[in-house]
This record gives sequence, structure tokens and C-alpha cells, in this order.
Amino acid sequence: NNFLRLCVLKVTQQSEKHLEKILNVDEFVKRVFSVIHSNDPVARAITLRMLGSMASIIPERKNAHHSIRQSLDSHDNVEVEAAIFAAANFSAQSKDFAAGICNKISEMIQGLATPVDLKLKLIPILQHMHHDASLASSSRQLLQQLVTSYPSTKMVIVTLHTFTLLAASSLVDIPKQIQLLLQYLKNDPRKAVKRLAIQDLKLLANKTPHTWSRENIQALCESALHTPYDSLKLGMLSVLSTLSGTIAIKQYFSSAPGTAATTARSFDLVKLAQECCYHNNRGIAAHGVRILTNISASCQEKDLLPLEQDAVFGLEALLVLCSQDDSPGAQATLKITLTCMVKLVKCRPHLSQSVVESLLTQLHSAQDAARILMCHCLAAIAMQLPVLADGMLGDLMDLYKLIGRSATDKKQELLVSLATVIFVSSQKALSSEVKTVIKQQLENASNGWTAYRIARQASRMGNHDMARELYQSLLTQVASEHFYFWLNSLKEFSHAEQCLTGLQEDNYSSALSCIAEALKSYHKGIASLTAASTPLNPLSFQCGFVKLRIDLLQAFSQLICTCNSLKTSPPPAIATTIAMTSGNDLQRCGRISNQACMKHSMEEFRNLATRYGDLYQSSFDADSATLRNVELQQQSCLLISHAIEALILDPESASFQEYSSNGTAHIESEYERRMMSVFNHVLEEVESLNRKYAPVSYLASNTCLSNAVIALLKVPLSFQRYFFQKLQSTSIKLALSPSPRNPAEPIAVQNNQQLALKVEGVVQHGSKPGLFRKIQSVCLNVSSVLQSKSGQDYKIPIDNMTNEMEQRVEPHNDYFSTQFLLNFVILGTHNITVESSVIDSNGIVWKTGPKTTIFVKSLEDPYSQQVRLQQQQGQPPSQQQQQRTAYSRF
Repeated sequence: NNFLRLCVLKVTQQSEKHLEKILNVDEFVKRVFSVIHSNDPVARAITLRMLGSMASIIPERKNAHHSIRQSLDSHDNVEVEAAIFAAANFSAQSKDFAAGICNKISEMIQGLATPVDLKLKLIPILQHMHHDASLASSSRQLLQQLVTSYPSTKMVIVTLHTFTLLAASSLVDIPKQIQLLLQYLKNDPRKAVKRLAIQDLKLLANKTPHTWSRENIQALCESALHTPYDSLKLGMLSVLSTLSGTIAIKQYFSSAPGTAATTARSFDLVKLAQECCYHNNRGIAAHGVRILTNISASCQEKDLLPLEQDAVFGLEALLVLCSQDDSPGAQATLKITLTCMVKLVKCRPHLSQSVVESLLTQLHSAQDAARILMCHCLAAIAMQLPVLADGMLGDLMDLYKLIGRSATDKKQELLVSLATVIFVSSQKALSSEVKTVIKQQLENASNGWTAYRIARQASRMGNHDMARELYQSLLTQVASEHFYFWLNSLKEFSHAEQCLTGLQEDNYSSALSCIAEALKSYHKGIASLTAASTPLNPLSFQCGFVKLRIDLLQAFSQLICTCNSLKTSPPPAIATTIAMTSGNDLQRCGRISNQACMKHSMEEFRNLATRYGDLYQSSFDADSATLRNVELQQQSCLLISHAIEALILDPESASFQEYSSNGTAHIESEYERRMMSVFNHVLEEVESLNRKYAPVSYLASNTCLSNAVIALLKVPLSFQRYFFQKLQSTSIKLALSPSPRNPAEPIAVQNNQQLALKVEGVVQHGSKPGLFRKIQSVCLNVSSVLQSKSGQDYKIPIDNMTNEMEQRVEPHNDYFSTQFLLNFVILGTHNITVESSVIDSNGIVWKTGPKTTIFVKSLEDPYSQQVRLQQQQGQPPSQQQQQRTAYSRF
């Protein structure tokens, strides 16, 4: 029944990702392949399509190759089309099949008997002939002949596109392909061919921008300058704007040796961009300003500096135009404009003031949808540079009051966006007037979700006082006890961080009481946070982060106490002499160092740094800002441990380079900027003390350490996005075989045999897979530990007691499987642990888990057991048994 066969084919095509999980491929193929010998051409066609859909798991099956080759000569069109489908799929997977079928496809395409519509279906197969250089070259020659022999529109379009895909896959002759496409774009009068040439040039610009020469870009600029059609100009500008953000732009502006350097404004690309900046088509204008922005950002030559102002004027004109329009096209153009503004300000900080002023001016008259995007842009600029002065805060507050009382989604979104800009612009402290305006507006026009989002933004920006009040007001508005405990924990964390804002240098007793108050709130908060977690949402990152913060505050408190205790029991006057005579420099610090308090404190900070590193490694789905925040906490622990070592324990061997900040990294937030400033200040203090007063007196070193702790705590902690929101979700599920029916029941294995442990896994993604980082491979660690011995207690080599193995596997369609051979020579119960970690595309290892455990019971093989029993009874084994043993050994 062909209908049932068609249903099976549809299921197979929809289950393409899961075909690798088929255990017995031979049996599966045998059942399908038997239909290929049917007299019904439709049944054969369905079988061929079935084989083509399974090409990923049977790429080298010769009988399938032979059937496809035979069916290409069929007189039934349905069967031939199915054979073409199968041939395309097998060519993509198998080098042997591609090499064998290439000549056959060439003959059919060049044959006069082949209809044109069939040729159009055969030509795309040639895009898969990229497995070696000779195959790609012969396919390219054939396509070259076709494009000249068959000048019809359809034929040229299919041939050129196949040409491009072949060049992009084989990475050979890409410059020639770019020239060919530019030639058709310039000389062919047909719009359809020009559109295809532009589409393929965009593909090559994205994939291989480094292969574009200056002449290629120049030719594209000339075509764009001379074309009368806006749709074609838009396409060409799209290619140029893609190229302008890559290395190709530097090649274009570097003057060739032996030629006189031309001024920036004489370049055709600059002329084109300046001409298009004020075009009546919004899309063309957007690409024009994007090209100017990319040139200004990437090219530092002096003659290109005037282009900055051109870019700013073009961006301001587009901003005015698009902010008054609510249409989707205008919003898309506005997004491009605002992205260009952020990029330009990041690379050219001196332009920030004029850009910010134009944004603030336009905010009052813009539509709500545009206002939201403009607020996002303002916040992004202010996070990088402190450009929003207090004078500008007044404008923002006026606008906040002007927002109507309507509860539309746009108004709610605008409230959140404006509040974010206000928090960013006044990160040190919010005035009571600003707080009153925000709270009043929230009471008038907002719902609970908007208030929560604003409180979340306040926590991210370090405005913990405002955040605490908002969380407090929301506690009674939630319907679930889990939500109540979540909000209560956030309120307590905000209160704890608020306690630390009143710290002052040289006032150590006050500092200790503030840290104690903060710790009290943190302990209440962690209890609420634990109550808020559910099996589906365990809040593991949040709990880990808060526990580390609690331990860090306790370590800081302990360090200040240790430093204070030196004042009450200073070292004796002859401490330096004792240190010199005994050769132990620690004797200078007197009783404290003898009690090893400082050494213990240093080790505690190093241990905390290691734990922060573990938290970082387990946060595969976190955004870059959250990871940077964890990294800063780790660096603060390393900094204090280094300061203890440099000032007290071992001044000579302590190294500054190990903890020095990387100056080339771009600072992304105000929190990071302030933390880096504290790090540099503490390092300078430690270095100057060591340089000026070697050896450093106990009083100076203790004061320096206490002030360093207070300076670190005075920077308000930022609770980053991943604490509240998980944009990317990745998890791995493992299945082990053999597996016991009951998890507590061990698997029985004889001690003279090996256990073949098969590990299968599936990678599960959320709604946005690979948003921040993608899985390149999965690392599987298998280890076994002897839990209890059941045999004789004799000495065993350590190698035989444990199994330690590691394998890396690449998931295909989110599925992976591998096998391990494990030895269990020692009788008894063994605990096998399989732990998975992932490696991203940059080669970084992330300890994501999960960890799975099974038990194996190693049993004595029957013959050894029999021999042992006979020996225990004092009976020597019989001659026949000895003889059988000798033979059975071989």
C-alpha cells in the first residue's frame, strides 16, 4: 500500500534528527530496501526518497548507490525525481558516491534528450561536489559551460546559485565567483538575475569577507552609484554594509604600493554612503549611516576623521524621521540607527555628548514604541560611559511624570525603560525626590509585574534601597508561596547590601557592626531562597552565589577582627631582632602570626576564589555580564589574599602580575569600572608600602588591609541578569546501559570479564539555543571506586582498584553515544560515576553535569571459586582438571 509507505516516509523525514538512535540499522534498511525491486514505479520512488532521507546513517551502502544510479535512467518522471532527491542527499554525505555520480549527472545535464525542467533539478546536485579539489574543479567547468550555453533566466539563476554554493563549500575560486557575480550584476539587464547576484554576493560577504579585494568593492560601489532602481541599490548597500563591518573595509582604504594616497572623501564607497544617508527610502538611508559608522569605528586614519560628523548628522536625521513613525519598517530602521549610535560612541567617546543630547531632545516628541528603543540605547551608552549628568536627570524625571495613566503594554514597557536609564544615570545614590516620583508613578499607572521589573533593574544597577522598598510592596501581591519566598529573599538581600553602603574608612568597629547586620539579613534571605526553590526550578546558581557572598562577608569580618586584635596585643619591641636571629620573618608580627591567623585568612580567601571559579564553570547558560560579575568577585578574593601575602607573610615572593587587571578588556558597566578602580588603588597602596617602608610595620599593613576590605564593600553589589532571568537553557540527559531495574540494585559482573558500559545522551535546549555559547563537544568522565570488598583481604595494586576514563564526543542533532570497557578484578561492590561536562566552540570546559551513579557487584568466576574451595579443603586439583585448565587458558 503506497499510502502507508508515504506515511512511513513522512515520519522518517520528520524524525531526521533521531535516525542515529536506530539500534539495528541493517534490519531497518533491509525492510525498506526490498521494495526497490517492485514493479510499481511509485513504490520505487517512495523507496528512493526513503533511502535519501536516511543518507546520514547509510552514506556508504553500495546497493543504495547502485539503485539510485539505475533509477536515474528510468522512463517514469516520478521515479527520476525521487532518484535526483536521493542523489543530492547521498552526494552531500558520501565522497565515493559524489565522485561516482558526477559524470552521470554531467551527461544527463548536457544530453539533448533531457528536458529543461529536469536539468533545472539536476544542476543543484553539483553544489555537493566539494569533497576534493579535482571534483570541485570539474563541476565548476561544467557550470561555466552551462551558464554560457543556456542564457535563459531560470537556467542562469539556478546555475549561478549552484556555482556560489559550490565555491562557498569548497573554499576554492571564491574570488573568481565574486568577479563572475559582479559581472552579471553590471552587464545583465534582467532584474531577476541582478537580484540573485546580490543575494549570492551577500552570502559570500557573510561567509568569506577576507576574499574581497579592493577592486571587487569598487565595482560594487560603481554599480550602486549608477543603478536607477531603489530595490537593487538597497540590496547592494546591504552587501556593502555587511563588508564594512569586517576586515574587507581596511583592505579597501589601504592605498596600494606605488599609488598616491587619495583623500577619504574621494573614495566611491564614502561618496555612496554620504549620498544615501539622506535618501527618501529609509532602508537605503539606514545602510548608508551604517557604512559611515563602521568606517569611523574601524579606520583610525586622520583623513577619515571628518566622516565621524557625517555619521552623527546622518544618524540624527534618521532618528528624527523614524521616532515619529509607528510602522514596523520605521521601528526596524530605528533599531539599526540606535545600534550604530552605541557602536560609534563606544569607539569614539568624544562624540557621546552630542549623541546623548539628540536622544534626550527627541525623547519628548517620539512615539511610545520609539521611546522604549531610545531608552535602551541611552542605557547602553551610559553603561559604557558616565555621560548622563545630573542636569539631564531633570529631563528624564519630567518625562517620567508626563507618562499618562493608561495601563497599555507600551506604557508599562516605557516605565521600565525610563526607570533603567534613571538608575544608570544616578548609580551612586537616588535622591528621595526621584524615589518619590518613581513610586508615585508606579502606584498610579502600573501593575505588579512592571514594579517587579523596575525593582530588578534597581538590583542590577546597585540601587538596593529603592529595590528593597519595591520588593516589600510586592510581597502581598503574589499568588504562590514560592513567589512570596522569592520576593522576600530579594528584599532581604537588598537590605543586606544597603547596610554596607554606610561603611567609612578607618572606622573599623562601625564596619564590623554593618557586616554583622548584613550577614543577619543574608541568612534570612538564603532561608527564604531555599524555600522558593522547586524541583523544576532549583535556583542552584542563585543559592551558590548568595552562599559565596555570605562566606566572603564572614571572611572580610574575620580579617578586620584579626587586624584589630593586633592593636590590643602588638608584637614585642624586640620582635624584629627575634625575626632576624631565628631567620623566620613571620616573628615580626608577634603572637598573631604564631597562631597562624593571617595564614588561615589568606587560605580562606584563596579557597573562596576557587569556589567562585567553580560557580563560573558551572554557569554555561549565563550571559557575559553575569560571568564578568562572578569573575570580579573571584578577583577581589585573590586581591585580598595577595595583599596579606605581600604585606605580612611573604613580601619577597609575592607577585603583582598574577592579579593585575587586563587593561585591553573593554569595561562594560559602572560596577566593573568602580571595582577595577578599587583593585588598582589597593595594588598601588600595597606596592608603595613595600617600596617605601620595607619591612612594613604591622600597623601600616593592618590599616592597609582593613581599608582594602572597606573599599571593596563600599561598591554596591550588582545582581546581574542570570540571577533573575535565564535567557538560554541547556541541559544534558544521560542513559546508561546495562542499567539495573532497581537503582539500588547492583549489576552482576564476573571478575575475569570486562563490563561494556554504553553511555547515551541527549542535549536539551530552551527557546533560544546557542544564544550566548554553543556546545562543540561533550566530555564524559567515568570513574569507579571500590565500596566494599567481599573477597580475601590481600594487597592489590592501586591500578586495579579504580577505573578512570575520559572520552570526548561530538553530538549530532543533539544526540551522542559512546562506550567504555571497565575492569573489576577485585571482588566486591563498585560505585561507577559518569559525569558529563561540555566544551564550547572556544574550547572552554563547562562543568554542567549531570552526574549519574550505578553499582556493580564483581563476582568470582565459577572455576576459580571451585579451585579455591578445593585448596581450602586441602585437596589438590585432579590431573584432568589441571589439564583442562591449561587448555582453557589459551
